[in-house]
Amino acid sequence: MMIIGIHHANISIPSGQEDVARAFYADLLGLQEIEKPQALQANGGLWFTLGNMDLHIGIQDNIDRASLKIHLAYQVDNLQAWRNHLSDAGIAIKENTVIPDFDRFEIRDPFGNRIEFVQLRSE
Repeated sequence: MMIIGIHHANISIPSGQEDVARAFYADLLGLQEIEKPQALQANGGLWFTLGNMDLHIGIQDNIDRASLKIHLAYQVDNLQAWRNHLSDAGIAIKENTVIPDFDRFEIRDPFGNRIEFVQLRSE
């Protein structure tokens, strides 16, 4: 018996903000939206796919997301290009503490969810 991987990650947005989330996650970040199962569509929210895992965005009100340290970390192949792309879109970039093997920075989505971008450091 063993865990073989991560199937999906779940974050939340305030109710009625699906269009804003779609603009950020699909249009700006380029994630592919997938249809939620019929049984869950009444709950609101969105699902996206990325590689071999999904991102589920659920609805949850009355949360101070900007105060939370929980986050997703996207591994990218060109950190500087992402930094430029996000900065050009008006997204504030926050530098992170240096760690071995990876260069990284973080942003907040329009709802305050923390997102980290990481790239394996070239030797």
